[in-house]
Amino acid sequence: MSVPIALPAALAYGIADFAGGIASRRAPVLAVTAGVQVVGLVALLPFVVLVGGAPSAAAFGLGAAGGLAGAAGLLLYLRGLAVGPMGVVAPLSAVVGAGLPLLIGIAGGERPSALTLFAIVVALVAILLANAGTARGRGARTGPLLALGAGVGFALFFVALDATPQDCGLWPLLVGRLTTVPLLTILALGAVRRTPVPAGRMAAPDRPDSVLDVWLRAGVTRLLLVSGVFDTGANVLFLVATRTGDLGVSAVVVSLYPVIVVLLARFVLRERLTGMQIGSAGLALGASVLLAVSS
Repeated sequence: MSVPIALPAALAYGIADFAGGIASRRAPVLAVTAGVQVVGLVALLPFVVLVGGAPSAAAFGLGAAGGLAGAAGLLLYLRGLAVGPMGVVAPLSAVVGAGLPLLIGIAGGERPSALTLFAIVVALVAILLANAGTARGRGARTGPLLALGAGVGFALFFVALDATPQDCGLWPLLVGRLTTVPLLTILALGAVRRTPVPAGRMAAPDRPDSVLDVWLRAGVTRLLLVSGVFDTGANVLFLVATRTGDLGVSAVVVSLYPVIVVLLARFVLRERLTGMQIGSAGLALGASVLLAVSS
């Protein structure tokens, strides 16, 4: 019964992506990605202690690999959101992120029922329509490429988590964060470090001196907190979902997050919804009901 767990994960991923996408338009993407990972690590620590589990080499190895893949996907995803409308990247990355685990699950022996397969098709169509009709700005060319890379990263993250031992608790998520946080922070330090100022020329007053300056910038801190906490919550829920049901179904349900992004953009940013977007929300709801019935 993974659907009741995967649906809240999709909601959490949508909130995290929406907040992270707005932050990536106000600060360097590397700094935002690192900040989200740091917040997520802090939020994860108490859950690791509460859940417990048996640490193992397999959990650590798969957790580190999955963490690197997920962080790379997040970096590409936020970069895509930063260079164009949110609607350019979200649906493509979601389809790839859902499709690859689905194929891997079927290849590994998962046999969804006919009703489940129909519901999955409906969900994939909903993902594609989630942002159909939005204007394509300057990110029209780079957006799809970034989306494909992000989707592959997310898919590898999902597959790695699913392959972790059943009794390892949340240790793979913790190891993944411990692997990516130092790496991303070092990269972010280089990305936002002040460049030398020529003699006789004043430095730009709004240029950050450090990653911490970026994280504490007005309006960015709250977004990082929201994105990091909800991203960690979604990861925990997805891991639980894969342990109670099929990888393919869980990945498809979780990948409904673009619908959440679209709805938040409509009600928070007052972006206008197209007819296709409204239809996608209805299809997503229908797919969720079908998956719940068939699971």
